[in-house]
Amino acid sequence: MLLARPPQDPKIKMDEILDVVEPLFAAKGYRKTTISDIAKELGGARGLLYYYFKSKEEILEALINRQISKLLTDVKNMVSSADIIPSRKIEIMVNAVFRTAQREDGLFLEFLSDEKNFHFKNKIFRQATLLLKPWLLRIIEEGVSKQYFRISHLPAALTFIMSIILCLGDTLCEKTPNEELGYHLVLAASLIERALGMPEKTLHLSLSIA
Repeated sequence: MLLARPPQDPKIKMDEILDVVEPLFAAKGYRKTTISDIAKELGGARGLLYYYFKSKEEILEALINRQISKLLTDVKNMVSSADIIPSRKIEIMVNAVFRTAQREDGLFLEFLSDEKNFHFKNKIFRQATLLLKPWLLRIIEEGVSKQYFRISHLPAALTFIMSIILCLGDTLCEKTPNEELGYHLVLAASLIERALGMPEKTLHLSLSIA
């Protein structure tokens, strides 16, 4: 049971609340989970909940941001690795973004696919793009310097690839069947290869969320 008194470090308490709420959302679904359900899981501390989060939507936004933060940490570590070639780094980044959006419990897609949350989806996508863009730039620069990539205009290639990633995100939010998603991934890989001047069928983008 969580204590009702606000702690000295708000980040710690917010993470504790998110740790409680995340499995609840996953089990019942975002829409079916009520503030009362959440407060009950927190030991009836409704006041504590509202001290840190103004709404259920704000809680989910915090959960999504936490996942994006984890994704960004993984991407940073991968980009910094000298043992992974640039083309493979592109593949890992796109696959990681795809898996983060999918999640096995479908929590994020349930919310982001709702037309009522269109503004929220765009906000999250823009935020993720801004965070990932400089790391994608580093991969492309490394690939160019090591002659894995052959491009004439780096900024254009960077913008184009980020647009492809956003397009894949939209496709997921439309709850596209897996077979069709597979075609989207094949096409996305082909377009990225062309944007970076890579040999055909170099990239392998995956549906797997394992």
